[in-house]
Amino acid sequence: MKTRYTPLVSLKKNTMERSERVAQKANIDLNNATSALERSYDSLKDIDSPQSGTMAEFLASRTLLSSARNLIQHNHDWVNFTKKQVNEAKEQLKLDMIEHEKFKYLELDEIKKIIKNQKIKETKDLDEVALMTYNRKGSM
Repeated sequence: MKTRYTPLVSLKKNTMERSERVAQKANIDLNNATSALERSYDSLKDIDSPQSGTMAEFLASRTLLSSARNLIQHNHDWVNFTKKQVNEAKEQLKLDMIEHEKFKYLELDEIKKIIKNQKIKETKDLDEVALMTYNRKGSM
């Protein structure tokens, strides 16, 4: 049954579904960032520090460690950023769900009113038919 709220309900539903997709994408990004951070920690563990050798080898090892630490820092920042995105997406989804539910409630309330009015009209029509039938039997 269509009401004046039906287009708004479908619009809010589309908005809510779009927010759900954004939240899912944000969760996927967070999972990717977390796994990248774990891989960067693992790669840092794999780097062996030279115990002896030339100065160039020590400098190369230090540069490699510095690079690995920078990658870890970058991935850590990425995880924090994606966590923030996930929280924002969840909040937006929550707001969109509330809006959708509001309009669904209004639509349902409107449908109940329409059904009530139809029942009243039907009752009046039946009473009128019964009255006409009674009057016809009384005049015979």
